[in-house]
Amino acid sequence: MFTNTFVKAVVALAAANLVSAQTFTDCNPLDKTCPAEAAFGKDSGICDFKSECKIFTSLPGTSVSYESDGARFRISKEGEGPTFATQKRIFFGRVDVELKSAPGIGIVTSVVLESADLDEVDWEWLGADDYHVQSNYFGKGDTTTYDRVALHNVATPSKTFHTYTIEATSKFIAWSIDGTEVRRLLPDQAKGGSRFPQTPFEVKIGTWVAGGKDSPEGTVEWAGGRTDFSKGPFDAYYKSISIIDYAGGDAPTKDSIKEYVYGDKTGSWESIKIVKGDGADDDKLKTSATITKTQEIQTRTSIEFSTSTLSSDSSKTSGSSSGSSSASSSGASSGTTATPSASGSQGSGSGSTTGSQASQTSGSSSAPSTTPNAAAQGVVSFAGLAIAAAVGITFQLL
Repeated sequence: MFTNTFVKAVVALAAANLVSAQTFTDCNPLDKTCPAEAAFGKDSGICDFKSECKIFTSLPGTSVSYESDGARFRISKEGEGPTFATQKRIFFGRVDVELKSAPGIGIVTSVVLESADLDEVDWEWLGADDYHVQSNYFGKGDTTTYDRVALHNVATPSKTFHTYTIEATSKFIAWSIDGTEVRRLLPDQAKGGSRFPQTPFEVKIGTWVAGGKDSPEGTVEWAGGRTDFSKGPFDAYYKSISIIDYAGGDAPTKDSIKEYVYGDKTGSWESIKIVKGDGADDDKLKTSATITKTQEIQTRTSIEFSTSTLSSDSSKTSGSSSGSSSASSSGASSGTTATPSASGSQGSGSGSTTGSQASQTSGSSSAPSTTPNAAAQGVVSFAGLAIAAAVGITFQLL
């Protein structure tokens, strides 16, 4: 079990190098015009993992079996990182995942929501810690601060199924465990909203090796040490998942949505164009709601979490939430910008968070940001997992 200060000081440069190696996007709409992204719309993604789930594609090197406990993601040797990614995206929404994380020092299990412009929201479990789960987030791939991760108590996550939820709207992002909200992030808590995750997400689930022989020291320390594969295999079980698209609003959409298009290079949710199923822009989804664009950059010279900081990030209200996303599709379509209604009814559970906590993926983990991929040594786009660890963050138990 990790102590309150379970991540020792490590060289910041190592963390920076790790992040650059693990974070990527096929096309960043902040830099250039990118293809339109296929949307879930009213067609929610629901799977019981008794068999292959059609809303996901397997990343290279992924081999998953379906058993009584659900989809088994197994790691048996160095470099493995079985990962699923959705082909469609959600523009705000809710994701609920029932799972048992993988045990084992250096093994990471993750649920990651990630955008083409590197907005990211994560859940991450360390196999070396069977008492907690980490929540994390990133805005526009910004890793200049490493204070976005939070640690949450959960009973034996590698032995017991729990339901973990992320709900994201333009007003908040919320993380919940078994229906109880444990953290909420508000836009102004993320550098005045400029680093608040707010663009269409794909959903990635999987496991990866953070304690490999070639893993950076900061990542290894964050993950609890080097992985001893003789003690494997290391299995995570995903029992079910529900992905609901809010289509830019605050509640499940009732519309058929074809795709989402970045209207400019700002990466703001107001700039996203919503193209309905018939190919026409959905002007009815427009509202006058806007997010305050306060570009107030909060310089943080300390990378230590204080008890008060974590307390402010952790929400005590109940309600579970979840977000869904899908992979970007090709073919951009024209359309007017559709912004979500600020007054839209909210679905069950709340979901938005502000706060300073670093998100990691690959499985993403509260340290490095990576998306598991066997071909890429289980490191893909969970941006920020190793960062927190590599920089030496002091975690306070929530």
